[in-house]
Amino acid sequence: MQRSIEAKGDTIDVAVENALQQLGMHRDDVSVEVLQNPKSGFLGLGREPAIVRVSYQTSPAGKAKTFLEGLLIRFGAPAQIHIAENFEENAVNIELVGGDTGTLIGRRGETLDAIQYLTGIVVNRDEADRWRVTIDAEGYRAKRETSLQELAQHTAQKALKYKKPVALEPMNPQERRIVHSCLQDYAGVTTYSIGTEPNRKVIVAPEGSRPIGGGQTEKAGIRPWQQFTQFPPPPRRTRPSSRKQTCCSAS
Repeated sequence: MQRSIEAKGDTIDVAVENALQQLGMHRDDVSVEVLQNPKSGFLGLGREPAIVRVSYQTSPAGKAKTFLEGLLIRFGAPAQIHIAENFEENAVNIELVGGDTGTLIGRRGETLDAIQYLTGIVVNRDEADRWRVTIDAEGYRAKRETSLQELAQHTAQKALKYKKPVALEPMNPQERRIVHSCLQDYAGVTTYSIGTEPNRKVIVAPEGSRPIGGGQTEKAGIRPWQQFTQFPPPPRRTRPSSRKQTCCSAS
């Protein structure tokens, strides 16, 4: 997508530089059209600035990189930004390498998730199609997925051993899906989620046990209302009789 801005300056070069500073871009990345040459006037009267239109091409990857570069500077945690753009899947995959990645990841990846969320908003602004943005730092997400899978299996063993549901710590939707996916074929247990964001958590329970807290499954392909069919349907409401009652009075 091509976009442009207009800028003014005492000279054409100054006007172009003003535009580049606004965009945070280099001269080689833009094209310049002179809309008005500067006029010095007479004794300062009738003086007019130079006006230029600076055009540039935008792409999801380019917007993500520009946003992240500025964000990392403000974070005080500079890192190398490696970006891969997949046009077939409308996906932008970003890896942050080097620098203080611990600060960028945060507690249980909360900071990294927030950066990913904000970058996704920036990338999808003015885009006709929705782009999925994934940001990782030093392979954190792969390590986290492995630890969650190990936690899910350990919790399933615990639920079967004690024959009661076991609640996990609150997780974001992506991490909950990892747990559900890991245990979807685990014999003897079922999973569902309870609570509201950001405190929504996964429950691992023996099959046939009564769900707690109004749990709703998040497994792919299973509707929430299809998980616990053993519960009877709510009682039907009865309409009041439409027959008129007649009263007889003694004469």
